[in-house]
This record gives sequence, structure tokens and C-alpha cells, in this order.
Amino acid sequence: MSKVTFKPGTMVNPVPVVMVSCGDMAGETNIITIAWTGIVNSEPPMTYISVRKSRHSHSLIEKSGEFVINLTTEKLAFQTDYCGVKSGRDVNKFEEQKLTPVPGQHVKCPMILEAPVNLECRVREVHQYPSHDMFVADILAVHADDSLFHENGKLELERAGLLCYSHGEYFGLQKHPLGKFGYSIMKPKTKKRMEAEARKKKQTRQDLQTKPKREQSGLDLQAKPKRKKDTEQKADTQKPFYQHSAGRKAGSAEKTGSKQKDKS
Repeated sequence: MSKVTFKPGTMVNPVPVVMVSCGDMAGETNIITIAWTGIVNSEPPMTYISVRKSRHSHSLIEKSGEFVINLTTEKLAFQTDYCGVKSGRDVNKFEEQKLTPVPGQHVKCPMILEAPVNLECRVREVHQYPSHDMFVADILAVHADDSLFHENGKLELERAGLLCYSHGEYFGLQKHPLGKFGYSIMKPKTKKRMEAEARKKKQTRQDLQTKPKREQSGLDLQAKPKRKKDTEQKADTQKPFYQHSAGRKAGSAEKTGSKQKDKS
């Protein structure tokens, strides 16, 4: 296999794309789309964002020492792009894109309600480089939409429809994983057990999806109608094959940069 050689460049793809909210809810706020972000330490949990010195958000973060990383989704792709190409000097991005600012628990800058996951961050140190400054920060708290949690308490991020950025374009992540960490050396017995758990998990999801429909229609879709003969013989003891469910509410609906996007 032959290779084509390029000059040095930022060819690390794909990368996460996030909307970073900054400023102060009592004053000026802004959103900047960032693709140069990631984890730098596990304990304590630390992250970073790299921001061009000329961006409006740079001065806001530099002044407050705080920001929030808001994960983005396929449904938020338009807003994500907008917040990366428009400047907060000219527009109020929250208002223009109908995004909802909500207060965090530890920082003064807002979180984005529509984002599935929000990470409150406080700057620990700043590394200055020719084009960008890297804000290294402690992750103070993580907030996740309650609709993403399984009944056993596990956070299922694959249901969020997360977004990534690759060579100037946005892509949604595929819904089904190719494998879990360590699957390449997994023992057959462990693999078999995990496959069984995955099947059970899939069935549970299907049950949760059909349950609201049954409640809305008032019909027990699993029951079968009785034969006429059986119904006549047991008229006093047999219940009809359907159950009236007026007054029962349906389950609540599921809540609805290469060219890196670090504009604003």
C-alpha cells in the first residue's frame, strides 16, 4: 500500500466537537464551538480546550476562569456549526439559535439545557502557543439528561446521537459499538455472557418502546381474544381480551477544527 505525504498539519481525525458556554449569567454570555478538546488526566478528572487568542470567548474565559463543555448531537448540528462561525461580538447565540441557558452548580457561566451532557469546568492553568491558548481545567461536575439512563442506572450515551468532526465535516456516531474496551482479549465465556446481557438489554428497550403505545390505545396487545365457545362457558369468570385504561397516562416522550470549528 502506497502513501501520499503531506506537510505537517493537524490531521488527527475524527475529533469531538462541543459547544463551550462561557461568561457570566448575570452579565455577558457566549457560546463557542470547539473541536480541539479532550481529557488530560483521570484523577482528578481534567480536560482542556484550545481557543484562538482573537476569539471573543477567549477573553471571557480568561477573565472568569470558568467554562462549560456541552456535548452536541445530530439534532444540534446546525446550532453547533452556527456557534462556530458567528462571533459573539455581533450576535447573541443563545437567542439566535433558541438555546436555553441554565445555571450550573459550581460556575457562573451557563450550561446549555438542550445538550445531553454538560461538564462544569474551572481553569487550572493556561498554556500559550503561537495560534491558540490551551485552557487546562478541572471538571467540577457532570450533568446528564435523565432520559439517557437505563432503569439499572447506567448512562447510555449511545442513545444521545452524539456528533463528531472529521476533516471539515460533521458526522453522527453509529448507534451500535464495534466492541467494548478489552474485547480483543476477551475470554469466550465472558463474551458469551456479555452477548446474553446485550440481548436482554435490547429486549428491555423494545418493551419500553411498546409500553406507551399500549397505554395510549387502552389495549393489552399481548392478550388474545377468547373463542366464542370458551367465552360462553366462562362468561362469569373470563375478562374481556382488552383492558380499559382511561385515566392512565402514556409514558413521557423522550426528550427531545483540518478546519477545526473554534470560531467566535
